Amino acid sequence: MAKRRHNGEGTITQRPGGTWQGRISYIHPQTGQRKRVSVDGPTAAAVRAKIKQTRDRLEAGGPPRDATRTVADWLKHWRATTLAASGRAESTKALYKSLSRSHLERGPFGATALDKLRPTDIEALILAMRAKPLSDSTIRSTYTVLRLGLNGAVRDGLLARNPAALVPSPGMARHEAKYLDADTVAAMLRAAQSSRYHLALLLIATTGLRRGEALALAWDQVDLDAGVLKVAATIARIEGRLLISGPKTVRSRREVPLDPVVVTMLRRHRTAQKQEQLRAGNQWVNTGLVFTTERGTAVDPNNLLRVAQTAATVASINGVGLHTLRHSAAVAWLESGVHIKAVADLLGHSSISITGDTYGHTSDTAARAAVEGLGRQLGL
Repeated sequence: MAKRRHNGEGTITQRPGGTWQGRISYIHPQTGQRKRVSVDGPTAAAVRAKIKQTRDRLEAGGPPRDATRTVADWLKHWRATTLAASGRAESTKALYKSLSRSHLERGPFGATALDKLRPTDIEALILAMRAKPLSDSTIRSTYTVLRLGLNGAVRDGLLARNPAALVPSPGMARHEAKYLDADTVAAMLRAAQSSRYHLALLLIATTGLRRGEALALAWDQVDLDAGVLKVAATIARIEGRLLISGPKTVRSRREVPLDPVVVTMLRRHRTAQKQEQLRAGNQWVNTGLVFTTERGTAVDPNNLLRVAQTAATVASINGVGLHTLRHSAAVAWLESGVHIKAVADLLGHSSISITGDTYGHTSDTAARAAVEGLGRQLGL
């Protein structure tokens, strides 16, 4: 005959085979309905411990037990709901979806049940990604996606706590940005002189704009009389289509002064664009953008990248992309004595620490000039 014990924590019953089972009831916080949950154990003491653990989870606002659905199944649901409904930039959503599909929803990790997922499983995933090898940025971003996704599982009552929160965010090795000196940048720009998008490259080289910011620039955000432009949008190819959206951060929205020579070139460019529009007639798509295709449509950032790479090849410059022009502008400003806060503002960085970490180098000439200048001030 089964033995039954009652206490304030529930009912514990011994089964005919000698094992023990505990039952407790609770009120579901969302539905208000009374629910029951059972736990098993080899001894009454083991069952009492499980009952206490279950009570602790319920009192902390968690579910009585973790869900058994797989990590992959949950993340697919999270992508289609929580991530899709979030206010994150479309480019960020696209990146997070790709990282989840590629690294979290596949293989043994994706097949792991939520109630079996442990911090060590996540650490093993990080080690496996490093062994492939994948970049520090990809690994950290994948960890971020997992942590956000599991936060959603906790919120929805599928997990009592997030195992990813117990794993430190993967570190990133510091890589200083590659840059070119002024003469090399000028050579690259000369090599692109005949390109339709030469002025776009020049604008990036003189203002430090990101390529998406330059190609999303609209004429109504450019004040040629004042010699200033406003960064208010960015363009990117997301899931097969070009999409113009707001900048990723508040600090990315900024005003940037223009060199007088660039202002003159923009005036000429606007006149030429109006003439091109007249020639195109009803084939012209009036996007209002500064840089367009022959029909007035937006320029694919990848096409501008190819222009930059071709120009670099012609000028015999290796390993150069559009971001190199942005980096080169930043380093030139810093080495000419522009305060790092002003450089951070020009680049649209969220903090000067990003500027310092990215451009923490100086040329040998600048470093020597700084040391010798201090020596002169000290009367040496």
